[in-house]
Amino acid sequence: MKPIVVIPTYNERDNLEKLVRQVLALHPALELLVVDDNSPDGTGDLAEGLAAETGRVSVLHRSGKLGLGSAYREGFAKALAMGADLVVQMDADFSHDPAMIPYFFEETSRADLVIGSRYLNGVSVVNWPLRRLMLSYFASVYTRVITGLTISDCTSGFKCFRAETLKGIDLSSIRSDGYSFQIEMNYRCKEKGFRISEVPIIFIDRHAGTSKMSKKIVREAVLMVWKLKLGSLLRAVLPKGRG
Repeated sequence: MKPIVVIPTYNERDNLEKLVRQVLALHPALELLVVDDNSPDGTGDLAEGLAAETGRVSVLHRSGKLGLGSAYREGFAKALAMGADLVVQMDADFSHDPAMIPYFFEETSRADLVIGSRYLNGVSVVNWPLRRLMLSYFASVYTRVITGLTISDCTSGFKCFRAETLKGIDLSSIRSDGYSFQIEMNYRCKEKGFRISEVPIIFIDRHAGTSKMSKKIVREAVLMVWKLKLGSLLRAVLPKGRG
């Protein structure tokens, strides 16, 4: 087994070292790929130091803040090139508990994509303002209604993909960001017939730093679900090769 955890970073210096050590302590085969968007606070330099120290951390430096979706696309491609057979995506802010990763690995024996769900057993979110919680929860409800996805947490950013799953998706065609990136990846997996499973997690608001959420990300997600549904309908009715 060669699992690689992909963590995009932008100004996450206060969290990164502790997170890296916790992740690497989970299993001796685990490796970690930090995708840093030229963080002004020196997160990329800290990641390089951890890479030199541990031998199990790689760093992908990008020119600037280019978006979460593109960070994951590049990170996934690099992880596959490094020979990963399991790829975990998670945030750098400790909202995702590293201790859940082994449970994800277990679940991949039955699924091609494992999603850490905040809403599988009720609501398992700590320290979020009510407005943010409602936005997230009803975004999943809205997505399920429009797209037909049967996932309790359509916007979760804590996931584990089998390598074959990522190879089966044209990552270059995924152009969305933020919430909509998570939705689009789930939908593409469903379209390809991949098995999707959820495991319950407890989501805790970030320990340090600032949230990357914005109105632009929310608007993009609202429109994305319709693009996905309409695209699927067009591919169903157009002659093969023209959808």
